[in-house]
Amino acid sequence: MKILHVLPALLLCLFLSNHSLKAQSIERGFWDKVQYGGGLGLNFGNNYFAFNIAPSAIYNFNEYFALGPGLSYSYIKNGNFKTSITGGSVIALFNPLNQIQLSAELEELYVNQKQEQPSGTLTRDFWNTALFLGAGYRSGPMTFGVRYNVLFDDTNSIYTSAIQPFIRVYF
Repeated sequence: MKILHVLPALLLCLFLSNHSLKAQSIERGFWDKVQYGGGLGLNFGNNYFAFNIAPSAIYNFNEYFALGPGLSYSYIKNGNFKTSITGGSVIALFNPLNQIQLSAELEELYVNQKQEQPSGTLTRDFWNTALFLGAGYRSGPMTFGVRYNVLFDDTNSIYTSAIQPFIRVYF
């Protein structure tokens, strides 16, 4: 995807343009400004199993702006259908007020789907790109909100809707 070629340059510009980063790092260590979070999920039922792990981290440049990477892996088995999803994301968080959080997240996922049929195995592999813009209410380390995938395409997406609620936690 063309947007992924621009991403490293954009991140480098963000780091270099923050001229106060060096002075702040001297006062306070780099790792003191890093927060960790993520998600972990496990679902199972009648001939159904789903597992998800998604660790992430953010670097707080100041009290208003944070940026960081995330990784994601999901496995789903539903009868004869199996899906494996692997990928990563970059999230930017902006807190104009203490209780309000705005976010932009670029996510790139590789999807591998297999379905066992009497005639053989059907396989479908593809990349899924999402750009989520979100807003939420922040209370302590938790944020509750909604995000919207501006690149959503209902004919070729792993998501069923462009709008998704979220709960985000960073410690």
